[in-house]
Amino acid sequence: VQLQASGGGLVQTGGSLRLSCAASGSRVGSATMGWYRQAPGKRREMVALITSGGGTRTIAPSVKGRFTISRDNAKNTVFLQMANLKPEDTAVYYCNFFASDHDDWWGQGTLVTVSS
Repeated sequence: VQLQASGGGLVQTGGSLRLSCAASGSRVGSATMGWYRQAPGKRREMVALITSGGGTRTIAPSVKGRFTISRDNAKNTVFLQMANLKPEDTAVYYCNFFASDHDDWWGQGTLVTVSS
């Protein structure tokens, strides 16, 4: 599985961005997809997850109400819509494909910088 994340950039506080993650392979529709982030000097943390059918979404408390995760299985793509961005959202955002402990893949990351 190859994951290509895009959509990061520089935005002012209160702004919005939409991240996209395009995945290769026909198994994408059967996997849980997610977004994680890692800020400088901090551990990687989960931001949002969405199950294969999109029926269950898990959102980290720190971004709840501001970020939304969605997926388009026909296009093998998962999205992270981010609104009301804050400087503490600055991080490299990574896309994840998880089908099992042995079938777990990461994208290369896209940098989001929120200026104050």
